[in-house]
Amino acid sequence: MLKLANKVAVITGGGSGIGQAISELFAAEGARVHILDLNAAVAQHVVDGIVARGGTAQVHACNVSDQEEVVSAVESIGRVDILVNNAGVAHVGNLEKCTESDFERIFNVNVKGAYNALYAVVPVMKSNGGGAILNLASIAAVVGIADRFAYSMSKGAIYAMSMSIARDYMKDNIRSNSISPARVHTPFVDGFIAKNYPGQESEMFEKLSKSQPIGRMARPEEIAKLALFLCSDDAAFITGNDYPIDGGFIKLNN
Repeated sequence: MLKLANKVAVITGGGSGIGQAISELFAAEGARVHILDLNAAVAQHVVDGIVARGGTAQVHACNVSDQEEVVSAVESIGRVDILVNNAGVAHVGNLEKCTESDFERIFNVNVKGAYNALYAVVPVMKSNGGGAILNLASIAAVVGIADRFAYSMSKGAIYAMSMSIARDYMKDNIRSNSISPARVHTPFVDGFIAKNYPGQESEMFEKLSKSQPIGRMARPEEIAKLALFLCSDDAAFITGNDYPIDGGFIKLNN
């Protein structure tokens, strides 16, 4: 039996990386997937693949930092059973290397973007009798990671918002959880290494992989499987929790 049969899922940033893996798995499990993504062309490629495999999906060109655009997209969808706040951008640098524009960019996409999606979707879920919300936090929300000042700030906010939503809307049958990945091997990681460590790609990839005690980075589909569980009825008794998926990074890195 499909775990998300007849469910409507909104996934921000679902056109690449972890969001793509979540979109594809949710569609394979029967959800009608709606991807909110700034890069509509890339997201459409994901949708085309989902449809070719017999799934149902649609792209909504949307800048998650613009509340009006997010609200309009959600209104066009109608019913929403699942929200996955995945859209996000990164920044490398400590406080002194984080300019005001850097800080605002991270805040607007990662924090305000999640807020906008929550603001648009929660009333819809209330009117429909409930739903499941999953927010993509990070190990950076709970441990100090070098040169990730703005990014860590944003993921700490995601963690806190997730817990607040769980507390305030439990009575409305809305569950809210977050997951905290360590490093995940996505095209972003490859691009980051190529940009910042030209000629040292292999060595840096190995170094970053081994920063997880398990000895490798996560695969996007592994994150998607945890997301599927937490958004399905199998997790009906789970709310207000954060789930590290980190290869032992938080507790075994000693």
